[in-house]
Amino acid sequence: MSALSRRAKLKVQAVVAKDELPSFLESSSESEEDNDEDSSWEPQKKATNSLKLPISNKSKPKKVSVIQKKAPHISSSPRKVAIKEELNSSVLIDDVSEDSKDELKVLQKQKTTSSTRKRVCNKPRMQKAKKLKVDEVICRTDNLDDGGGGIEIPSTSTMQGGSSIKKREDEEDLTFGEPPLKKIKSTMFPQGQPVKTAGNVGKVQEDLEMNWDMVQVLSERTNIEPWVCANIICLFNDDNTIPFIARYRKELINNLDADALREVQQTLEELRTVAKKTHATIQKIKKEGKLSESLLTALLNCRTLEELDHVSAPYKTGSKGTKAQRAKQLGLEGAAKTLLENPEALNLLSFVKPSVKGLSTLQDIEMGVQHILADMFAKDKDTLDFIRKLCSRRYVCIQSSLAKVSSKNEREKDISKFQLYQNFSCNIKSIQHHQILAINRGENLKILTVKVNIPDSVKNEFCSWCIQNRWRPLRFARPELMKILHDSVEDSYKRLIYPLLCREYRSKLTSDAEKESIMMFGRNLRQLLLTSPVPGRTLMGVDPGYKHGCKLAIISPTSQILHTDVVYLHSGQGFREAEKIKRLLLNFNCSTVVIGNGTACRETEAYFADLIMKKYFAPLDVVYCIVNEAGASIYSVSPEANKEMPGLDPNLRSAVSIARRVQDPLAELVKIEPKHIGVGMYQHDVSQTLLKATLDSVVEECVSFVGVDINICSEILLRHIAGLNASRAKNIIEWREKNGPFINREQLKNVKGLGPKSFQQCAGFIRFNQDYIRTFCSLQKESSAGDQVLSIAVTTPIDVQFTDEKQGKKKSKTAPKATLKPNPLDQTCIHPESYEIAMRFLSLIGGNLCEIGKPEMQRKINSLLQKEEVEGIAKSLGTTVHTLQIIIDGLSQPESFDFRTDFDKPDFKRSIVCLEDLNVGTVLTGKVENATLFGIFVDIGVGKSGLIPIRNVTEAKLSKVKKRRSLGLGPGERVEVKVINIDIPRSRITLDLIRVL
Repeated sequence: MSALSRRAKLKVQAVVAKDELPSFLESSSESEEDNDEDSSWEPQKKATNSLKLPISNKSKPKKVSVIQKKAPHISSSPRKVAIKEELNSSVLIDDVSEDSKDELKVLQKQKTTSSTRKRVCNKPRMQKAKKLKVDEVICRTDNLDDGGGGIEIPSTSTMQGGSSIKKREDEEDLTFGEPPLKKIKSTMFPQGQPVKTAGNVGKVQEDLEMNWDMVQVLSERTNIEPWVCANIICLFNDDNTIPFIARYRKELINNLDADALREVQQTLEELRTVAKKTHATIQKIKKEGKLSESLLTALLNCRTLEELDHVSAPYKTGSKGTKAQRAKQLGLEGAAKTLLENPEALNLLSFVKPSVKGLSTLQDIEMGVQHILADMFAKDKDTLDFIRKLCSRRYVCIQSSLAKVSSKNEREKDISKFQLYQNFSCNIKSIQHHQILAINRGENLKILTVKVNIPDSVKNEFCSWCIQNRWRPLRFARPELMKILHDSVEDSYKRLIYPLLCREYRSKLTSDAEKESIMMFGRNLRQLLLTSPVPGRTLMGVDPGYKHGCKLAIISPTSQILHTDVVYLHSGQGFREAEKIKRLLLNFNCSTVVIGNGTACRETEAYFADLIMKKYFAPLDVVYCIVNEAGASIYSVSPEANKEMPGLDPNLRSAVSIARRVQDPLAELVKIEPKHIGVGMYQHDVSQTLLKATLDSVVEECVSFVGVDINICSEILLRHIAGLNASRAKNIIEWREKNGPFINREQLKNVKGLGPKSFQQCAGFIRFNQDYIRTFCSLQKESSAGDQVLSIAVTTPIDVQFTDEKQGKKKSKTAPKATLKPNPLDQTCIHPESYEIAMRFLSLIGGNLCEIGKPEMQRKINSLLQKEEVEGIAKSLGTTVHTLQIIIDGLSQPESFDFRTDFDKPDFKRSIVCLEDLNVGTVLTGKVENATLFGIFVDIGVGKSGLIPIRNVTEAKLSKVKKRRSLGLGPGERVEVKVINIDIPRSRITLDLIRVL
């Protein structure tokens, strides 16, 4: 019997074939896999038959021989062969036998013949693609320090730490109908700790070849270990989502958080963009017949778009209207080159043609040569490199001043906002990101004039270097020719090089500022989305207003709308309206009022605070809080709001949204486009594409980590789960409406468009309320008594055995007729790929599924952990420490556990303080409203937020309990502050941070 299991053989087959496929064939195969994932579920049987169909096609035997020639390299290598598992983990195979090698060759031949038709159709493109590396990931490593053979990237849920590997039966569910696979036996496996030495870093090869290593450059730019970057690239190439990687692949990424993964992903995309544009430039220059070996090397060495522009600048097609272009059209290019190469032979008078415009006088000839030389200097890479290095050693500053405005009175209010930048100057090395964004906004509004100031000493040294070194004529030049050369250098600097440097500096500063602003927006958004919910309360939402009144909405503890109304508190009817408000609060037993922070918020807050102080609502102990209502008005007129609350006035919908933001902030805020939530800085001035991608990723991260109950969540919330999108979320809701509630996670595979990859990504973030499911199952059992139904035995939590003989048909995907048993593990954060390990852990501690989340389970776990270390338990179970920790957390956390309870709750108040009541030195507690790059805005309950300058936020004042990647605070955090300045005319309060509560 072969030592290689069927699963391993299939995976090796795929990897080998991918080795040989050109990039365009590989992309087509990937698209087929994507289509297959989103299509209806089918048994593996059909896919297996498709592999055998093309075997008879022997039209291209040469391709088969090529693969057979490279096959021994894979099987006979002294290193261990890395084989991708179904669940994104790696199986290590050592000591591959000769039988295994033969089987590999046969499998490679089958794979080759199955792709013959594609190769024939794409032969011209294949020949072109031979010059580029195939999009292949070779996650290989070298020897261990102790000489124990090769090391492989460890799997999250399969630890190669014993004499054999026990494969989980849950993996069979992801193969859709395949028979149980053979166990893989091996003798030498690493202990799951990745090797961090540079020599053992896996190399990632992109489909576009460059002269630099993607992993190394990515590591340098993100300051992350190379082996971690290599793993992250592998994971992203395999279409894994950031929430899935951050939770279930921790050991592969060295426990990085989602922000770091997002930064790596963004940097990776930038590097791939550079590679793509580089190869497009190469093809363009090659087509023009100007590509030399040295130029090709220089282009492939480019690591940024700026470097690419520098190298390719001389080969760009200049615009027809440039001075240099017109001079070249007049035939003066030869004269310019002669001036540099052999000035003794140059006679400018011979180019004079009185009848031709531009050549009529000697001065015209000299000017034309000067323009050509200036253009040549400005596009020379060495020249540009010298001037950049020169500027980096000098004081280069950015300056802004008030622009000359014709109608100054009309714009006086706008001008006052930019008072700090009306006579501003700062070194480009020390200028802050928020200052760049402010200057750019003032320039766009035509209030400010901005320029980059490069000292004259740079120009003088540059001109001297050009004439004496880089562009010195090869032979003696007459004084009149040297004057032309000198004028050309000065003209090149003033007209071409200086503006180029200014554009580069402004572009770099703006790009860095935008990235930091977007990162700050993402951090604030996460903090706001993870605000602790206030469940179990009946709430009154108030959308303040003057003329049109204050809109009221009372919602139940389950977010159902109980009552809506309008009261006019600020039009002389306050006392009469107080009776209506009291009656509503008493009738619905509501003791919490939520007030939006929009127009008339201050007056509405004072109104309620006065009634509360007078105990007007007795016997109710009423409290109120202020909530950010940004985006509520936009959402109230959206199609989603119309679908959710049909027939309700949009103004009243905003009151409902305000109340729900306190009851469950995450579920409500995901309905609003993130950029409208208003917790960012200059969000309208940054790249909207990058902003949207980052914020959508943050929302996906928050929703996934909190989890959703599949049977009660909304479609809007569901579409933000990792691995799902709008269409898949819609299909899940339609399946639920048609077939009733989901019983366990396995039923998700019956949903149309939810393939194995999507299931893998989303399964761990979807929850199932066991009480609700047990009630439903008992009712279903009673209603179906006497009827013949399919029998599905759940022998293990994930090993679902279908006894229907026609289960493999596609129609079973949409219309299952089976009775499933609930699985208590589905209410936890444990991923289905780890269910078998969780069951073995339960057996180890003597527990059962009924004790999940109960004190008995916690006692048994603690008892085991006191006797044995977590590392030893993980090794005995054949898994990693990170996976075992997830299992322990999932089993010990109580049902309906929500980690958002660790975050700050809204600040409920009964009284109010005025701005005039504040004094310098007063110590207050407040809640962070927004965080920017220049400071933290804190609500201290006086109607105007105070600002803590960023210089007052030091590491010593921050909480030691919470891990922070930066010194920034996030919205919702409670802080203790001291008033250090009050500017009543400008309504500005300056605060000093004392500590984080």
